[in-house]
Amino acid sequence: MTGQEKSFERVNQKRRTRAELLRAAQDLTAKGQQPSVAEVADHAGISRATAYRYFSTPEDMVREAALDAVARGISIELPKEGDGVVSVPLRVESVVRQVYDMVETNEAMFRALLASSVGGKGEAKRGARRIAWLTAALEPLRQTLPPDEFRRLVHGLALMTGIETLVVLRDVCDLKPGEAQEVVLWAAKALLAGALGGAVETAGEGASHGPR
Repeated sequence: MTGQEKSFERVNQKRRTRAELLRAAQDLTAKGQQPSVAEVADHAGISRATAYRYFSTPEDMVREAALDAVARGISIELPKEGDGVVSVPLRVESVVRQVYDMVETNEAMFRALLASSVGGKGEAKRGARRIAWLTAALEPLRQTLPPDEFRRLVHGLALMTGIETLVVLRDVCDLKPGEAQEVVLWAAKALLAGALGGAVETAGEGASHGPR
């Protein structure tokens, strides 16, 4: 196994461990319990020391478990156009709209999670689910955009898909829920259009320097 493969496997193992802890927390809280980190670790069959590396307090763990449960409602089975092909703008709009609706519906929980992650300690603060969703939505562009541009687009759209976005638009800009969502969708479309326009311009510049 190469070094890159080992690194990839370590990342996957961390994700699996985190998922197992969250499932255990969901199981215990569904039974009406308020479990400690140690109790969740025991229930998951994972060492307590390992569990504390992922979650420093039971409050952090329970909030993240609740977030994990609602996040499962995000569908990557995206709507198709008449010819059966899903355009990238429709894919992005679908994911951004779903995430916004999820955050707005569970606003109190997401605000609590944000406060915890900003003031908390440790390396594993957030699940980064939005990165996976956006990467899936943008997958058709992977062969079109240079790798760094593809990553930049994913990261730019991540700014439009989270509680942070809602806090800015609702608290700072004082927008109503419907107005805030309109701005989110408009900004996401503008980012995507800018990235695609840049890709077209780059391709055109490359062609213009060919033999005459």
